[in-house]
Amino acid sequence: MDGRVQLPVLNWIKAHYQTDFVDVITEAGIDGVLAKERYIGEIIRSIEVSININKATRIFVVGHHDCRGNPVDRNLHHKHIAESVERLKTYWPAYEIIGLWVNDQWQVERLSS
Repeated sequence: MDGRVQLPVLNWIKAHYQTDFVDVITEAGIDGVLAKERYIGEIIRSIEVSININKATRIFVVGHHDCRGNPVDRNLHHKHIAESVERLKTYWPAYEIIGLWVNDQWQVERLSS
């Protein structure tokens, strides 16, 4: 949801994957939410719309430096991103699901796929 992260992530995805548009599903501290929260139904519903109607071909889970919605250190963010990727794979095992980290220089780093 953090506006500081949106452009670096969109630009990185467009530079690394052949796509014209990127659907963005936001929630404050989404890596922590996906990793820890029991109910994520609205996020799942939004991803289903992106996949089924907008024809998204992959999913990215993004965590970032100085996150106010999930105020944990870098290592725990990386853990939450990995757990989020694994959780989403249970819903969409055939999809490429990629973890991204936006560092303190607002540069995007690929963590996993």
